[in-house]
Parts: sequence; C-alpha cells; structure tokens
Amino acid sequence: MRYGVLGGGALGLTLALRLAERGHSVTLFEREPLPGGLAAGFQIPLAEGKSVWLEKFYHHVFRTDHAIIDLIEELDLGNLLEWRRPLTTTLIHGHAYQLDSALSVLTFPPIPLVDRLWMGAALAFLRFMPSSEPFEGKLAAAWARAAMGKTGYETVWGPLLKGKFGALADQIALPWLWARLHDRTAQLGYLHGGFQLLYNRLAERITSLGGSLSFGATVKRIERLEADDETDGGKVGQLRVTFDAVEQPGYTGHTPTATFDRVISTLPTHLTCRLTPQLPNDYRAQYEWGQAYGAHCLILALNRSLTGSYWMNIADPGYPFVALVEHTNYMPREDYGGRTLIYLGNYRPMTDPLFTASKEQVLSEFLPHLMRINPAFTPEWVTESWMFAAPFAQPIVTLDYREHIPPFETPILGLYVANMFQVYPHDRGQNYSIELAHRLIRLLE
Repeated sequence: MRYGVLGGGALGLTLALRLAERGHSVTLFEREPLPGGLAAGFQIPLAEGKSVWLEKFYHHVFRTDHAIIDLIEELDLGNLLEWRRPLTTTLIHGHAYQLDSALSVLTFPPIPLVDRLWMGAALAFLRFMPSSEPFEGKLAAAWARAAMGKTGYETVWGPLLKGKFGALADQIALPWLWARLHDRTAQLGYLHGGFQLLYNRLAERITSLGGSLSFGATVKRIERLEADDETDGGKVGQLRVTFDAVEQPGYTGHTPTATFDRVISTLPTHLTCRLTPQLPNDYRAQYEWGQAYGAHCLILALNRSLTGSYWMNIADPGYPFVALVEHTNYMPREDYGGRTLIYLGNYRPMTDPLFTASKEQVLSEFLPHLMRINPAFTPEWVTESWMFAAPFAQPIVTLDYREHIPPFETPILGLYVANMFQVYPHDRGQNYSIELAHRLIRLLE
C-alpha cells in the first residue's frame, strides 16, 4: 500500500521504518529540516572543523525504556549507549538536596522524620504499584497532600507541581504522577554523540528500504477524494495530502500534493482536525480537546561548572525556570570542546510572553537567578547561548483526559492518528512514542 506519514519524530520515523520493512511505499513529511522532532539536536562546533550533536531539549533514557533501547541495538548503535547514575537534586530553601533514592528521602532534613516516613511510604506505593488503575479519578495534588503530609507536600511536591503546571497544578490527575515515579530509574542512558545519531540512522534505514523523506514540508490539508482527480492521479477513496515544500527540489511556486491509500498523522490531534475539514463534528467534539504547554529551553555554554548536580528541580519560589540541567555533569565536558553545558527549562502556556521574548531578554531575566544557585557566578562565565521553543510539548493530564484519547482509526477511512496524547498514563517521551508506533503497526497488519 502507499502510506503517507505526517511528522518525523520518534513516532513517525519508527512507523515509516516498520512500514517500509513490510514492503509498503512510504513517504514521510516533516516541517523541520532534519529528523527527530522534539528530540532533534543541533550541532556545536569543535576544533578542526568538527562538530557534535546536542539536543535542543534535554533527553536521556531510563532502564525501563525497553522500546528505545531495543531500537538503538537494532540499528547497531548499542555501543554508543552509555549508562551512568548522575546526581539528581531538588533546590529547597536555597540548598540542593538529593532526593532520588529511599535513603535520601529518609535523611531529607527540611521536613520532620515522621513526614519523611509518610513521604517515603507514599512514593514507594506509587513506584511499586503495577498499574495506574487504582488512581483513576484522583488528583495528584490532593492525594499527595493527604498521603505525604502537609509539610512534605508544601516543601517538595506542591512547588514542583506548580513549577511545572502553574495555575493548573491542582488539576493534574494522579495517574500522571504515578507514571512519572513508576517509570523512572536512577541510572540513566545517553547516546554518546547525541540522540540525533539515532534519528539520522532511522532516516538512512528508511531510505535504504525505498522510503521517501520530505523535510521542510509543512502539511496544509488532508482530504479523502470523492471523485477522480486528474490533476494528480488521485482516485476515489484515496487520501490527498497538500503541503508547502519551498525547500523541495523542483518547487515551481504551486502547493504540491500527494495521494496515498493510507495516511498516518503523528501531529497533535487538534492540528490533524484543523488540517482535515472532512472530520465530522462529533469526532471533533470528543477528541479536538485538551490543553498542552509549550517547551522552552535556554542553553548556556559556560567556561566552568555551575553546580554539582546533573538535574536540579527548582522548588524554591521566584525562579523563571523549573529545571536546571547541567548536561556536562552527566557526559564529559571534553565531548563538547571543554564547555560546561546548562539547560534552563520551562513548560508554559503558549500564550506566555516567554515564547515571544528575544534571547537577549531571556538572558537578562534568567542569568541573575544563577547567582542565587552559585553566588560566584557572573555573566562573564557565559561564552555561548542558544534558545529553542516547541509548541504542544506537555499535555495537561486532567481527570477527564482519558475520556478524550482518540483511537488510532478516524471516521475517515484510511486516516489514522498516533501522537503522544495516546501514551497515557505515561508522560511524553522517545520511548513511549516508539512503543506507540509498534502498537499501531500491529493494528495495521
């Protein structure tokens, strides 16, 4: 069959690979100039004209991420997957406390011993419960207040939920928190040279199997043909994808189209609905739903180390970022030309002024807060900086979220949707995108 796959992230690339392996004709459309989606990287220059990939948004894998680990091995990149146990901390009352093990919770000084015991028991309960089903219909904030005690909640989990979700913190469903704790391991894996190597290898494998990859192609419309269309050879029942492809060879100023037997959209559901006018109103009412925050990262190259942590959750008030990730406390500075690399990460509503601010404005707002973390810091430590933003990066998992998860099949015959809204209760991520691709492939077989 002729397949069109919309979106070139982990999900779309895995789908395209598996379809091509099964002998189907596959064309993938991606608006960015390279594969990877939210996990894509950019190149940092090194000496002698060399460069190294770094993710635009920080990434690692857990020991429980079997789908992506297996795919890395399958694509002969397993020798590059390095496992370490970097230090994870939480900034509370101006001090970075380790909170990534049972012992660190039990010895956590900002709260009394009895509250530590309550918090430790609650975290263990969430971590070892095999399913999120018992937590359906419950709110994360309300449950944490009751299970962890007022002091534990107000000191740690309340600020972290508010930092991540802002005004919506009290509306987040407990299954989301269960998945965050259940899925994670202290040992983390990173692909030496950057995860972009995985996505480049996927793209190479797809094309070697006869698949076509169209980068710089923005999809404008999806429609099922109701009558023969002599202009592009389409037939009744086929799906036509209209796209802008200014960067494509042979562009003549018109909007190109392509027809397929089946189309799989890995775009957010609301965007698929916007691009597909033929979808009925009852489908839109059920599934064109929900909120998602955008992701924003300011990346700094420093001439010395800032903290002793790899990952620092910010629980103290007043900071303009929710996470500080010192990547070179995980991977060696030597890999990046001796640079210290820092991510200052945020999830915000897409109407937030942060998404329209210039890099200079963000630097002037963020840098003074680094002095609160390390009083020795001065802006002269910063040698380079980069800034990236992406819409619809973090779905807002409310109590009724589950009711609005769309099935793979849509009312339009041959049109399928597969996106991170469907990985519930797990959080967005490379591993669950790859798992989702395999679920859909089993349905299509």
